[in-house]
Amino acid sequence: MAYDETAYRRNAGGDQPSDPSAYRTGVAATDYRNRRRDLDPDDTSGLRTTDSLEIGRRPEPEGGRDRLGVHIGWEIVLLLTVAALAFLLYRLDPAALQRPALDTLLISGAAIGLLALGAGLTLRAGVPNLAVGPIALAASLHYAENGDRGLLSAAVPALGIAAGGALVVALLVLMLHIPGWVATLAAAMGVIVYDQLRTGPVNVQGTYDPSDHAFYLFGGFALLAVLGGAFGTLTPIRRLVGRMRPYGDPAERRGGIAALPIIASLLLSSVFAVGAGILLAAKSTGPIVPGTGLEWTGIAFGAALLAGTSAYGRRGGIFGTLLAVAGIALFLDYADRRNFDIALFAIGAATIGAGLLVTRLVETYGRTVPEGTDEDWNAAPTTGTGWSPDLPETWTPSAAAPQQPRANEQWDLGPWGTGR
Repeated sequence: MAYDETAYRRNAGGDQPSDPSAYRTGVAATDYRNRRRDLDPDDTSGLRTTDSLEIGRRPEPEGGRDRLGVHIGWEIVLLLTVAALAFLLYRLDPAALQRPALDTLLISGAAIGLLALGAGLTLRAGVPNLAVGPIALAASLHYAENGDRGLLSAAVPALGIAAGGALVVALLVLMLHIPGWVATLAAAMGVIVYDQLRTGPVNVQGTYDPSDHAFYLFGGFALLAVLGGAFGTLTPIRRLVGRMRPYGDPAERRGGIAALPIIASLLLSSVFAVGAGILLAAKSTGPIVPGTGLEWTGIAFGAALLAGTSAYGRRGGIFGTLLAVAGIALFLDYADRRNFDIALFAIGAATIGAGLLVTRLVETYGRTVPEGTDEDWNAAPTTGTGWSPDLPETWTPSAAAPQQPRANEQWDLGPWGTGR
């Protein structure tokens, strides 16, 4: 046997193990941690320190797709809940689901839906915008004071200020690389100062009646919700949008490619909040009361979490936002007609609490399926003996009794005996 053959070249230098299995670095490795890392890209428990440092420099692990079965199952539950609430509302007052009461219900749904879209989008981007509620209240107060000048004249300044503020917060998050919720909480407090400058309720001065466009407004929200949910299931888009989500070292900068989704998500969520505030003021039959607006932030994020959007931002469904918003709008109308007198803060807290349970549900049963497998979200593990790297694939046990060695032959001497 020549010295330059493969077996000798592999062992050259003395620092490599002689065990042939040590050269196996793929799924054939006998080290369980190596095999687990290859089969589950999201698992990092068995990585070495250098591997952990490398993860901190790269985005969400590649490979695999999320299981959508848990989202589909939860959306069926939401659909049944919406149907039950609609039935209860119809039994209480059949006119509630007929025009003109239906127009008011649809406008409320569109306003809540815009807030939920903004909350869900910023959750997926890793920069939850806690200022959506105060922004909506500020837009309502602004429209109530300036609506007599026309819808566009009142809406354009509010949209411009909200977009400018969102851009400032986004640049602050990007330049300092700080958690988005901290920056948006500070922004929310600044907007609350503007909201509470009023000493009393403000009567709505505008004449715009959104009832004529109720179906179009709710239909536009529904289209945005379904399209956004569908695009969110695509791995490249999900990974691009979520570059600010914490992984590895959360304080490490994510690079310039993270700027676009952060700016876009904060900008769109603020614009949606302004639209929601104007709709709430335009449909109101009474004055707009100054406050904090944080109750609408709670309802917005509660609706997003109930929809199946994970609190971690990584997972989300398709029809969940539409169904969750419809359920909340129906419940608010039903509670108002029954004179339940439930505070919006209580409803927001309850929806967030239920949404956190949904987060655990989708995170537990929505784990990524490794690429190259046909495993379903609820499939049972396959039975049968698996392939072992320590045995050849063609090995079959022999029924014959093993041959006993001869008395003068040791197991490690071979046919040459001791005189080799």
